[in-house]
Amino acid sequence: MESRNKTRISEFLLLGFSEGPELQPLIFGLFLCMYLITVFGNLLIILAVSSDPHLHTPMYFFLSNLSFVDICFTSTTIPKMLWNIQAQNKAITYEGCIIQMYFFILFVCLDDFLLTVMAYDRFVAICHPLHYTVIMHSQLCGLLMLVSWMMSALNSLIQSLIVLQLSFCTDLEIPHFFCEINQMVRLACSDTFFNDMFFYFATGMFGFLTLTGILYSYSKIVSSIRGISSAQGKYKAFSTCASHLSMVCLFYCTSLGVYLSSAATQSSHSSATASVMYTVVTPMLNPFIYSLRNKDIKKALERIIEMAAT
Repeated sequence: MESRNKTRISEFLLLGFSEGPELQPLIFGLFLCMYLITVFGNLLIILAVSSDPHLHTPMYFFLSNLSFVDICFTSTTIPKMLWNIQAQNKAITYEGCIIQMYFFILFVCLDDFLLTVMAYDRFVAICHPLHYTVIMHSQLCGLLMLVSWMMSALNSLIQSLIVLQLSFCTDLEIPHFFCEINQMVRLACSDTFFNDMFFYFATGMFGFLTLTGILYSYSKIVSSIRGISSAQGKYKAFSTCASHLSMVCLFYCTSLGVYLSSAATQSSHSSATASVMYTVVTPMLNPFIYSLRNKDIKKALERIIEMAAT
C-alpha cells in the first residue's frame, strides 16, 4: 500500500446523497433553489447595510460580513455539486478537493468567530450602553475582523497541509457531496493519527473558545436584562440580541448534531444529509431571521425595493 504514492492520485468521486438517477433532478432543483435564495438573501442584507447610513454601526458591520461569509460558505460546495449532477459526473480533481476543503474549513471557522464577535458586540451594547461607541470603535471592529480572518486562515492552512501528507490507495469514493475532511482522512492508507489528533484539538480549542465567549457574553446580558425594572425595557434589550441568539442556536445545534451523529453512526450518507443543515439551511435562513425580526433592516430593504421599482 505504501508504494501507492499520494502524488499519483488525480481525482476523487463525490457520491452525494443518492445513487438513484430518478432522484437527481429533484436534488438538483432543490439545492439550486436553496443556493439562489442564500445568495440573493445575503446579498440583500449586504446591500441594505451598505446603502443605509443609519446601519453603519458595528452590529450591522459584522452582520454584513457574516452575510458575505455565508455566500462564500455555500459557494464553496453547492456549485460543484450542481455541476456534477448536471454533467452526470461525480469526479473532482485531487487539487480541487484540497482547495474546496481549505475554503470550507476557512468559512466554517469565520462563521464561528463572527458569531462570537457579534455576541461581544451585543454584550457591550446592553451592559455598557453609554460607552458603546467608545469601546466598539471602527479600529477595534476592523481588528476583530482581521484576527478572525487570520486565525481561520491559519487553522485551515495547517489542516489542509496535513491532509496533503497523506497517501491514498484505490478507494477514492467520498460518501459526501463535498470534500469533507473527516471523509477524506478515512480514505487514507497512511497513518492518520496526527490528522485525527490535530483535527479534534483544533475543533475543540476553537469551539471551546468561541462558545465560551458567547456563553459569557449572554450570561452578562441576561444579568443586565434582569436588572431592568420595566417590562418594556427588558423586551427592548432582549429584542436587540434575539436575532443573533437564534443564529447561534441554529449554527451550533446543527453543526454539533452533525458531528455527534457522525461519531455515533457508521452511515456516511446519513452524515452527508445531516450536514446540509449547517452547510446550506443555516446560511439560507440567516437573512430571514434578521430581516423578519429587525425593523431597521426591514426599512432598508423596503427602500431598496422602492428604488428598484421606480
